[in-house]
Parts: sequence; C-alpha cells; structure tokens
Amino acid sequence: MTPGFGGGTDPGGGDPGHEGGVESKGAIGGGRDPPGFGQGGFVPTLPQGQHRIVVATLKALAAARGNTGRREHQNPDREDGGGGYAHEPVWYEVMKLHDRIRGMLLRRPLREVAVDDQRRWRGGTMLYLAAHLAKAIESTTDRPRIGVMLPTSGLFPAALLAAWRLGRTVVPLNYLLSPEDLAFVIEDAGLDAVITVGPMLEFTGPLPEGVTAIRMEKLSVKGLPPRTRRRPMGDDEPAVILYTSGTSGRPKGVILTSGNLSANIDQIVEWVQFDRDDVMLGVLPQFHSFGLTVLTLLPLAVGCRSVYAARFMPKRVLQLARTHRPTVLVGIPSMFNALRLAKSASRDDLSSLRFTVAGGEPLPDAVSDGFFETFGIRICEGYGLTETAPCTNWCRPDEYRAHKVGMAMPGIEERIVGDDGEILGPEQDGEVRIKGPNVMPGYFNRPEETAAAFDEDGFFRTGDMGRMDADGFLSITGRIKEMLIIGGENVFPREIEEVLDAHPSVKASAVIGAPDESRGEVALAFVELVEDESFDETSLRSHCRERLPQFKVPREIRCLEALPRNPTGKIMRRALGPDTPGVA
Repeated sequence: MTPGFGGGTDPGGGDPGHEGGVESKGAIGGGRDPPGFGQGGFVPTLPQGQHRIVVATLKALAAARGNTGRREHQNPDREDGGGGYAHEPVWYEVMKLHDRIRGMLLRRPLREVAVDDQRRWRGGTMLYLAAHLAKAIESTTDRPRIGVMLPTSGLFPAALLAAWRLGRTVVPLNYLLSPEDLAFVIEDAGLDAVITVGPMLEFTGPLPEGVTAIRMEKLSVKGLPPRTRRRPMGDDEPAVILYTSGTSGRPKGVILTSGNLSANIDQIVEWVQFDRDDVMLGVLPQFHSFGLTVLTLLPLAVGCRSVYAARFMPKRVLQLARTHRPTVLVGIPSMFNALRLAKSASRDDLSSLRFTVAGGEPLPDAVSDGFFETFGIRICEGYGLTETAPCTNWCRPDEYRAHKVGMAMPGIEERIVGDDGEILGPEQDGEVRIKGPNVMPGYFNRPEETAAAFDEDGFFRTGDMGRMDADGFLSITGRIKEMLIIGGENVFPREIEEVLDAHPSVKASAVIGAPDESRGEVALAFVELVEDESFDETSLRSHCRERLPQFKVPREIRCLEALPRNPTGKIMRRALGPDTPGVA
C-alpha cells in the first residue's frame, strides 16, 4: 500500500462537470471509469418464502451457539515506552477472524450490517449467501487461493466469508489495473477461479484463459445453507494477499495473515473506541487495505453498519451522509477537496461525523482549511501501509495537530532511523520503521524482497521519511526515493507542493527533480488547475518566491490537464519526468 493508510477511492466515479465541475477524474485519480454498479441485475436474491427459512435456521444456530466466543472489550492500562514512541501490546482477540465475524452475525441475524447501491444486508442474509458461495467455490477449484473482483458493496464481505469458511486465501483484484497487470496478478497468485459479477467482466474484459469466473448473479440461492467442509484458518495463515504496485515494476503480493488483520482491528477499536452504534461511510475500494480492514472487516467484527458506494461521486456521497448519518468518513485528500467544492454541500451534511480521517498522501492546508470552512469539521490524518494491515497511526480529534498523523496505536512500535542506522531522537528526520503484530510476514514468493524489507531488529522499513515530536506524534515528510538534493540541500517535494496548492488557481500539484549542471538537481513542478482558471506561470513562481527560499522555487512550472494518479487516487510523481510536456 502507499504511505498514508488506505489512500484510495473508486477512481473515475461521477460525471464530468458534476457538482460544480468537480470531475472525479481530477478529484480521485482519473483513468478508466468503473462500471455503473448501481444499475442492478447482479445481486443474488432469495426466492419467495426462503427468507423465513433462512431466519429460522440462523436463529436456531445462534441459540445452539449460545454465548460461546463472546468477549467484552478490555482496556488494560498502558504506558508509553521509549519516550512516548510506542505502546505496550494490547490484549488481542484470541478467536479466529472468520469465527469472530461469523459469531457476530449469527448472534444478530436480523441486524442490518451493510447498505450498498443495490440493497440492504442483514447479517443472516450475508451468511446465507456466503454458505452458497462457499459451495460454488468448493465445486469449482481446489486451489488454496481464490480471486475476488467485486464492486465496493456487501458482496465483498460475503465472498470473504465464503472463502475463509473453506480455509482459502483471498486475493482481492484491483479492477482498475491495466489488462496486462491484472493478468500478471492472476498468474502470480496462481489463481484458476475468480469470484465476480457480469458488469465487472464487461468492464475489465474476459479473464485469462483457464481461469473460471464464479458469477455471483448466477448462483442458485435456494433452500437451507448447503454443507461444505469447513477448515479453520490459523492466525499465522494467509487470509489475504493484497497486490501493491510499489515504486516500480510489476505488482507484488503482500501477505496478511488472519492474525495480522485481527490485531489491527483490535488496535483500532481500542484506540478510537468504535462500537455498534457507529456507521461507516465506505467509499474506498475493498481491494485496498484500508477499505478491506477498516470499512469491511472492522464493522463486521464490531457489529456496526457500513454504507457503501461503488463509485465516488460528491453529490451521491453527501446524499448518503444526509440519509444515513455516518459517524466515520475516511478518504484521501482529493476526495475531501471534491466534497467541499460540491455545489450542494451544506454545513449540516456531515454534522453526524465523529471521525473524519485523511490518508494516502499528506493533507494540504488548502484542503484542510477549506473543508473546515465548508463543514465546520477538522480533518485528522492517519498513516499506515498495506504491509501493516494497514493502520499504525491515527490522530484522534481531541489530539489534532496540523500535519501530524498521530501517535502509534496500541501494540505498535515505531522508531525514526538515520542513514547510518542510528535511532534518532525527537524532531530529527529519518526513515520510519515499524514493528507489531499487524505487520506482514512477507511478500508472496519474493524471499529476497521480504528479507530486505526488515532490519536486524525485525522492524519493517517503510521507505517513508518522517519525524517524531517529543510527545510521540509522527509527521510524514516524504518518500526517501523522492527526496531532491538541490545544491547539497535535502528538499522534499511536499514542501513545495504545499505552497503551490495554496494558490487559488491550483487544484493539485506534483514536484520532481530535474538535472542541473550547477546545482545537481532543481525542482520541476506540474500543476492541475481549478476549473475555469487560467495558467500563469509567472504568477505561480512569484507566489513561490514569497513563501520559499530561492533554491526551493521551481525552475519551471508546467500545467497538465490532469496529474497522473494510481488506481487508488494517489498522485504518481514517478510517472512524471523532465520530458513530460505541459499543455498550453
């Protein structure tokens, strides 16, 4: 995953010019538009009369199960260690992740657990569908891994439960990848079957030869739940393999075990005290680590409700917020920027929120201040990576500090390490390294890359530059590989981008290094403009000179129709270069 937890949305949602010209391409990443999943026709439905059978069966199972496996939240006293840089380990859930979720749904089969573009999901209905889907998986493939390529919806957790019931590892597939990369992931993971729906295949094209599509809309969902051979999954077994593009080359699979995911759920719950009354507004893709853990698994494990939108459209998200009154909204900065610029936005739209969290990339002051001006809500920042399942830091509202992603959550150790391997003190810049039960065991079939990802003390090397203050609050200053060296001075692109983003004509910016004979490297900036604004390089350079040291002022600023973004909405600086032309 990219730094800054869960940085992603379903790119491409929304109509160009919709909501006052806030195109989803500019707001959340561009690229191909995903299909309109709200059109119906792919959700299995219960035949008439089957609902009573399902409810009666599930009630009987719940009664037979009793209270076994039930637990009460415990909050043992914790002390900061290492000057506030880490916490003592939290008490972790000993139940297997699948059994934990299944038990919650069984105890309350009639409780509504999810709402999506298609339907409302009760816990019993989700389990019933999962049982039928498990039978379909069992009948189709005996391989240990199964692909899942579904829209953000209640279908996704049903697929997870079906696969885990059989002890299979789930490989969520990013349907926004190029056909070549998607085929690579399917081959690399050794998949011969993928759980999907018809509209998804129309969008991505057919699966590779030899790979069977288990079409959920074609399932026969009748009668009592079918019997399948259940195989419990141990805490150290791979629950999911999430493919992340990394900084270069082909996608690589991050293995997250059942224990990794369960640990991160407990860390989050203890840190922010989620409970059954919370409502998550889920606009992040479930193939991404944050959409998977925080907006899918956590609500099911805790018993709260998720409201899903398959595509991010500002007007639609605001309508969902008015209707369902969510308490939690998580997204990337460009999403929050699109919401504040929506013509229909009003101050009360998001008044029910108690957690509003941005990740994926640093939150620009212009977005933070503009969102506060529109909605009266201060966005907090969080941090994490796919490799950490993903959340490691979460700035709580009562601890808000600008440009800080908060302290490490319970059970997570963090340190800042210098170039020569020394552990640095407060307010010193170095690499952020992380250790905890939520950290991955490694990359799938990549032993050399796995070994290189951890230091001699077992800390994961994030590749992110950061600093810790005296209270243990972390700031992320940039990626190590993206740092510029101008005349011997270290310069992080974000320093310059913050200034450019504050200009009223600039919607977003990206800064890279360009070779220079005298200084070795100079800053080259690219900007994407607010709609109807004109490009004036002289004005932008003057704006920078007033706010930056001369050596940090970009040598050149180029305008692009849209900055390149990855499928989860993060700006890809690596896709830009000195040869990238601007537009007139």
